[in-house]
Amino acid sequence: MKDLDQSKAPLLDHLIELRKRMLWALLALVLSFAVCLYFATPIFAVLVQPLLAAGQGKIIYTDIFEAFFVEIKVGFFSAMMVAFPVFATQLWKFVAPGLYAKEKKAFLPFLLMTPVLFGAGAAMAYYVAMPVALKFLLGFSGDVGGVTQEALPGVGNYLNFVTKFIFGFGIAFLLPVLLMLLEAAGIVTRAQLAGGRRYAIVGAFAIAAVLTPPDVVSQLLLAVPLCLLYELALIAIWFTEKRRKKIVEPEVAG
Repeated sequence: MKDLDQSKAPLLDHLIELRKRMLWALLALVLSFAVCLYFATPIFAVLVQPLLAAGQGKIIYTDIFEAFFVEIKVGFFSAMMVAFPVFATQLWKFVAPGLYAKEKKAFLPFLLMTPVLFGAGAAMAYYVAMPVALKFLLGFSGDVGGVTQEALPGVGNYLNFVTKFIFGFGIAFLLPVLLMLLEAAGIVTRAQLAGGRRYAIVGAFAIAAVLTPPDVVSQLLLAVPLCLLYELALIAIWFTEKRRKKIVEPEVAG
């Protein structure tokens, strides 16, 4: 019985450590939310710039509470972005003690690449994908059988559109990190990934269909970069394999 009680101690320590890391992450989110909520209007002003660039100078709300809840959502959306480095740091502090020095050295670059790739995906969504998609979607305005068809986007609808694009592209751009981690863990090999290229292309279009609005242009704007990122991951894995061989060969010879 005594041995059983002692065997529970490591698990209890892990749970306490996990709670501590989650509390730090939650505190970062709450503080970020408070700051971002204060600046919600200027942040939303930045988010509507692609809409303005597409020629739409008006945005409406029909529900009396809609504009208020949009500010709350903008604050939370921004807080998630701001607090992300803290989340990543707390994850690293929780996982790192259980890793060997070699594993830490292998895992840390992937962790550092994550915010960079997410930011690159979000930037592509904001500066490239959204303006193109909006120009296409707002192009249906005009005369239809003698009736004027005019686009009047609602604030809530537009915010959902923006967050889908930014988070969708940001998460999608993490594909190389995920594939390189799976290869480093020995779950898949570069040969398997190269052989499954056709399935990856189908998967890219399926992911794009889920993460973007239901129009072909938006889906292509995400699916094509996903396919390119898959190829980029294969090239990066090839380089890491080559580097590993260079390290292993002297050790074997010695």
